[in-house]
Amino acid sequence: MLDRETLLQQARNRAGLEDFGDLWFLEPMDQFLQSSNCEGRLTPDGCAATTEVIVKGLVSRLRMVDDIKHHPEIRDEKVEVAGIILGLPRTGSTIFQRLLASAPGMTGLRWYEAQNFAPFPGEERGNPVERRAYAQAMIDGWLELAPELASIHPLDPDAPDEEILVLGQMFVSTMVEGMNFVPAFTRWLNGYDQSHGHEDLKTILQYLQWQDPARRGAKWILKSPSNLPYAELAASAFPDALLIMTHRDPLQTVPSYVSMQAALYKLSATVADSEVGAFWLPRLTEWMRMFEAARARIGEHRFIDIDYREVGRDPMAQAQRVLSRIGIPVDNRLEAALSEFLAGNKREQRPMHDYAPERFGLDEETIRHAFASYRERYIL
Repeated sequence: MLDRETLLQQARNRAGLEDFGDLWFLEPMDQFLQSSNCEGRLTPDGCAATTEVIVKGLVSRLRMVDDIKHHPEIRDEKVEVAGIILGLPRTGSTIFQRLLASAPGMTGLRWYEAQNFAPFPGEERGNPVERRAYAQAMIDGWLELAPELASIHPLDPDAPDEEILVLGQMFVSTMVEGMNFVPAFTRWLNGYDQSHGHEDLKTILQYLQWQDPARRGAKWILKSPSNLPYAELAASAFPDALLIMTHRDPLQTVPSYVSMQAALYKLSATVADSEVGAFWLPRLTEWMRMFEAARARIGEHRFIDIDYREVGRDPMAQAQRVLSRIGIPVDNRLEAALSEFLAGNKREQRPMHDYAPERFGLDEETIRHAFASYRERYIL
């Protein structure tokens, strides 16, 4: 069983610190722990892994609060979030974020930072050797348990990745339902005010920029499927950011994502493939319904749409469309940086992702019906 006080004390003991700052996160934490204990079906190894995810997130929080006390200038860092990628999962958003972040004057949240956003004790500023090693050990462990992840999501400690990995440590993102089978928690999260998490995310970005002064003046590019159902949260938290929506046919994305979820659940729990499909098809449909209503309220002027097929045909042109909108000069220096990234990140450099909808109890007609309005507007 996962117990709140035990987890908080483990974090205090590891960090040697007591002050978590604002305790707003205890409410979603309690909801997650209750759902995880009641329906998460965690294996003993899965319970240990979930405990580590929670404790390391709490430790990062303790260390950040302490660092801000000793270095109040952290809160003076000027962070510019210029773009936020959203869209259904498996729409090419990961590679597109990394492409944009490779441009001169751009930066993104790195995977090792997302796992431990606070420096380890004794870490040389700007040289996070131990955090990188921790992240690589995580990746190695995941691939040992679920080798298919290598073909689904490129895992690299230094590559930009999703801010939900940080928000999930505060129990307010779709990372929680992505890593743990917690249907009751997801229903609760839909009605919860998650803005506290985004306020803390702003502080964490300041903290990361303070850790690496070379980032000062760079434009941040964020990306997360969590931005789809909760688009207004991201749009409101970062009102100057361009909202970049990546599009790909749900006939491909839904089975691909369900396959990814089955691989992730396998790391910590025993959930049948048919149950994964039965949970995620209506959940993704709900995400899109929530997003379509939100987009109308946010306004079209905030959005740019990126088609997966166009990225495949001419990734440079699609990247330049976005970068020019957010004020990055389109010149020879940009072209050279993007070309260098693309040369080292071809899809054929990773194993092929093999998935069949039938394995998860899915069929094309059901998916086609569920996403009829989305496919009509963006795909067909």
